Amino acid sequence: MILLLVSLSTVLAGCQSAAKRADHTDSWSQIEKKKTVVVGLDDSFVPMGFREKNGRLVGYDVDLARAVFKLYGIHVDFQTIDWSMNVTELNNGTIDLIWNGYSVTPERKEKVAFSQPYLENDQVLVALKKNRINVISDMKGKSLGVQSGSSALFDLDDQPQLLKNQIKNQTPVQYDTFTNAFIDLNSGRIQGLLLDSTYAQYYIHHEADPKAYSVIAGPFPKEQFAVGMRKSDQTMRRKINAGLDELAKNGTLAKINHKWFGQTANSPLLAKP
Repeated sequence: MILLLVSLSTVLAGCQSAAKRADHTDSWSQIEKKKTVVVGLDDSFVPMGFREKNGRLVGYDVDLARAVFKLYGIHVDFQTIDWSMNVTELNNGTIDLIWNGYSVTPERKEKVAFSQPYLENDQVLVALKKNRINVISDMKGKSLGVQSGSSALFDLDDQPQLLKNQIKNQTPVQYDTFTNAFIDLNSGRIQGLLLDSTYAQYYIHHEADPKAYSVIAGPFPKEQFAVGMRKSDQTMRRKINAGLDELAKNGTLAKINHKWFGQTANSPLLAKP
């Protein structure tokens, strides 16, 4: 028993030590040596990163991450994670980057470093037209869905007077994926869904009856998508920023924008933080 306890203590100490090293090391030289970087994502977040029916991983951020690291001869290994645990996975060294429609927020800035932003986004309320929810105030006393760990949830908590205080029980229903949230929306278990406009527009466009939905502008400020990384990874940050700049100059970024968003694509921000 004593030997077993000693062994377990050694393993736990090793795990904690590895996590500490990952959170305090500039890992670029190791990534260059391995020629592989690990990106964590929620593989149901269309159109940023999701799986087709055949299981193939595709999406805007999938294309963008591959294009950036192709400039450095580095392969991108995408790893599906529990989105609500993304920072934990990052700091434990399980993944190297969070790159999946990751909005810059003050709360997240306290925990991770961000690249320069590359796309603008905002939160919208999606509802079924038959429920006659046309403005935010129509959600009074009704059930609202959000994804766990999402920027929508951050917005609700940061500014509860704008929407959270009006909904049923003043508490949103949380989902692991937007796919499950839309299932509940369509079945009437929730009456509204607060989510990224990029996801909402893509999802509704691919539904059998897009006209069945209302998309209502949210009361929250616009957001910026950027790449999240450990604060110790300053070289990684410089490399990703330089890569995004190069893709903007050589036209690759415009091609990716058009592929996933068409002619109405949001303009890439690429503003220095």
